[in-house]
Amino acid sequence: MHLPKAELHLHIEGTLEPELAFELAGRNGVTLPYAGTDELRTAYLFEDLQSFLDLYYALMAVLRTEDDFADLADAYLTRAAAQGVRHAEIFFDPQAHTARGVPIGTVVEGLGRALDRSEEKHGISTQLIMCFLRDQSAESAMETLEAAGPHLHRISGVGLDSAEVGHPPAKFREVYEAAAALGLRKVAHAGEEGPPEYIREALDVLGVERIDHGLRCMEDPELVDRLVSERIPLTLCPLSNVRLRAIDVLEEHPLRAMMDAGLLCTVNSDDPAYFGGYVADTFHAVHEALGLDREHLRTLARNSFEAAFLDNDEERRARYLAEVEAYAFD
Repeated sequence: MHLPKAELHLHIEGTLEPELAFELAGRNGVTLPYAGTDELRTAYLFEDLQSFLDLYYALMAVLRTEDDFADLADAYLTRAAAQGVRHAEIFFDPQAHTARGVPIGTVVEGLGRALDRSEEKHGISTQLIMCFLRDQSAESAMETLEAAGPHLHRISGVGLDSAEVGHPPAKFREVYEAAAALGLRKVAHAGEEGPPEYIREALDVLGVERIDHGLRCMEDPELVDRLVSERIPLTLCPLSNVRLRAIDVLEEHPLRAMMDAGLLCTVNSDDPAYFGGYVADTFHAVHEALGLDREHLRTLARNSFEAAFLDNDEERRARYLAEVEAYAFD
């Protein structure tokens, strides 16, 4: 549980636990179509990515003010600290909020308030990554990047998420070029439901530095060889893969085979309120289901810090890596 680790694939909106959803609904006068938290938890059963996204976006209606976003982030950081997280690079979806009338500044500044005090309060260093919704237009993504201009001091990078199939990375070439010109880091979801070719496009067209998910790279041996040789990190989310039916059961997840192939794998929680566990819960689950030993887990933790965007603070990265090496399992 307390093995030091970085979390690199975490959607802050996906940390909205039912209890907080009802609290914020009461605060903001929003009526949820559920009798209570138990009924809402029952709704957290999904047939596929789209059925998850439908509920995910509907529940965002309770997030209205800076205080709401600050409370959401602080609740996640409290749980993450208890699970050994030392560094978190947190995704957020501004278009999902601006589309319902919440200004991007409300979102960024609210999250930023919690992140500003995270290291002192929780012992977690943080970065914020702004994701574009790939099922929205490229023009909307560019407008979002432009709207974020006054808040870029709080944003480290850009990402690409939401429904993957039918929305190839190349659709967002221009906005990624603009983001790169602003000095932002670049990641993208690819190869979760989409084909291995989407991973190639994300690398070659968008110039991403990490692949979020990347699960389906194993269908393409040449792509695997490239990812290994170029040391491209993959931010895998095993519990998410099972809950969204990308993998039938956790015991069939290719994580161990991916590690054996030399891929730079990391393990993350994705949308933990919806998928049944935070990051240490995920570590425990793959340990049990895949027979990963303690050194496999140490490798995953080490990989998480090596893959983190800590290039401007190598002293911090070295300190975190030293904590991983020194960790004594019970």
